[in-house]
Amino acid sequence: MTSQQLRIIFYEDRNFQGRSYECMSDCSDMSSYLSRCNSCRVENGCFMVYDRPNYMGNQYFLRRGEYSDYMSFGMSDSIRSCRLIPQHRGSYRIRIYERENFQGPNHELMDDCDNIMDRYSLSDCQSCNVIDGHWLMYEQPHYRGRMVYLRPGEYRSMRDIGYSGMRLSSARRIMDSC
Repeated sequence: MTSQQLRIIFYEDRNFQGRSYECMSDCSDMSSYLSRCNSCRVENGCFMVYDRPNYMGNQYFLRRGEYSDYMSFGMSDSIRSCRLIPQHRGSYRIRIYERENFQGPNHELMDDCDNIMDRYSLSDCQSCNVIDGHWLMYEQPHYRGRMVYLRPGEYRSMRDIGYSGMRLSSARRIMDSC
């Protein structure tokens, strides 16, 4: 980890205008600090931002940089919550299951996988157990489409974290290069 503090600054208006709020950890509801959030600057670290409070809705991965307009990275509504992604050193392991509640065929991934369905002949990925590291799973092969951030823990159903009907087709580790 670098000596700099992990930090993201949110602004009410586009192009870093209006009131601002500095965040160095998770924030489940931005409305406590800003009436809206339309731009942000990641000074150090990686964050997931969400278009709904309580880490729900569409989510987007942001690394160090400037984001002058929430629409520039695909959001359809302003930022409502954010989650700090801790830097991880060590191995990465995730076990994916074809069906909910850790049922059906399963496979363990230790590296990025650009097409889960083709590589493992699974018809779907409905539950998983993140053993080590932090992961992004994508709706489409080759790391495209909507994404979901998964930190260590058990996910018995993707529906429980707001992804009903979304097929997870590729997975990528969140590496130290944030």
